[in-house]
Amino acid sequence: MVTVSAQERAARAALVRIAGPGDGVLGRLVRELGAVGVMELVRSGAAATPAGGDGASAASGPPVPAESLRRWRARLPSVDPERDLDVCERLGGRMVCPGDPEWPTQLDDLGDARPYALWVRGEADLRFLCVRSVSVVGARAATAYGAHVVAELVTGLAERGFTVLSGGAYGIDGTAHRAALAAGGPTVVVLACGVDVSYPRGHESLFGEVLRGGLLVSEWPPGALPTRNGFLVRNRVIAALTRGTVVVEAAARSGALSTARHAAAR
Repeated sequence: MVTVSAQERAARAALVRIAGPGDGVLGRLVRELGAVGVMELVRSGAAATPAGGDGASAASGPPVPAESLRRWRARLPSVDPERDLDVCERLGGRMVCPGDPEWPTQLDDLGDARPYALWVRGEADLRFLCVRSVSVVGARAATAYGAHVVAELVTGLAERGFTVLSGGAYGIDGTAHRAALAAGGPTVVVLACGVDVSYPRGHESLFGEVLRGGLLVSEWPPGALPTRNGFLVRNRVIAALTRGTVVVEAAARSGALSTARHAAAR
């Protein structure tokens, strides 16, 4: 049963194009105005700069920073949510929104940093897979010992009915996904790019195997390429989707540790 209107779905597909995931200002506006209301505000530019202030406010709504509004409006000409939704559907995917039966409600704990929506490829149900799940992340330059530990850990988790989530990277992430598949369990790859983009390229075949019983998930729309900041933004979703996070081998400035910090803050 779908509970989200087509207008709401299109608005949420557009939001990620005008602001990008994890924008707390836009997240607050979505919470207070709704996705459709935010898009109407951005399209109309119906905002007035308060006297003596540097922000803008809708006629009846929360304050909107003027610079944010200008930046979002500048990106409108390149936004085509119907195209993005069509591309995703042709890939055998879908966009899952807050309010959909498949939406994992634990993501609501992120507050204004909650994803506007998630793009999903695969036949499994995202919410169901995440009910009993653990994220396993770590260094790209994993040692043989680290890979061995991950394989043992993930095999045990999969045999006990846990879904294993990770970021699809080389090293610990890839080992975790492969171990889950080898044990016959589902695994979910949370990407920092579109679900139609194989990054890293060397994991294209792995992602194909994941789709047989698991999922590829992203906040970014089809065709979006990864950015350095995107990986850090993505990590909050890996932590929020699961019931626990395990970090195996991480350097002092590793992105895996940002996942752990997000998990600890929940």
